[in-house]
Amino acid sequence: MALQGRNFIKIIWEAEDGKDLAHKLKIKQPDVLLMDIRMPDFDGANAISLLRKEYEELRIMVLTMYDDQEMITRMMEMGANAYLTKTSDPDEIYEAILTVMNDEFYFNDLVNKAVLLKLQYKKKVRQFYPNTVQFSEKELRILKCIAADMTTEEISKEVFLSPRTIETIRQKMKEKVGVKTIAGLVMYAMRNRLLE
Repeated sequence: MALQGRNFIKIIWEAEDGKDLAHKLKIKQPDVLLMDIRMPDFDGANAISLLRKEYEELRIMVLTMYDDQEMITRMMEMGANAYLTKTSDPDEIYEAILTVMNDEFYFNDLVNKAVLLKLQYKKKVRQFYPNTVQFSEKELRILKCIAADMTTEEISKEVFLSPRTIETIRQKMKEKVGVKTIAGLVMYAMRNRLLE
């Protein structure tokens, strides 16, 4: 992967397996962790949720050979900030890293398609989550901006609130819904047709 030498990118270490990853994370935590979901002694599916609990601010990008749609939605729901395959163009991987750093999440066509297909399936079997959470008009406006992939600064200008206030409202919405990530919040909104 041709990331070395790119602007704003510095590779600080590489891990050979799950044990090595855990050890190196304790020594020096990167801003973005680029990881496969299949490593020796390492189950990426469960590891992401564990990493998310211990390193809440860590940006986790999955880079793997698997493009299974169920796996993609599972990884995003567990707390991954992006999901790309190893066939992705180096420019896209670089763009995803910068986007994850600045805007927390990177949604590509692969992720969008997997999420939409899951929602269509849930609709057919009538398994939508009950919409027991009530959002204010302001919260709904911000939620739609988030779903439109707008940055905190862009949302701030759109709704005339400070970036810090936007962050606070976003956190409160996650707590209301009972999710830990923006991806979880957006998926909840889509499932309950709050973005229509």
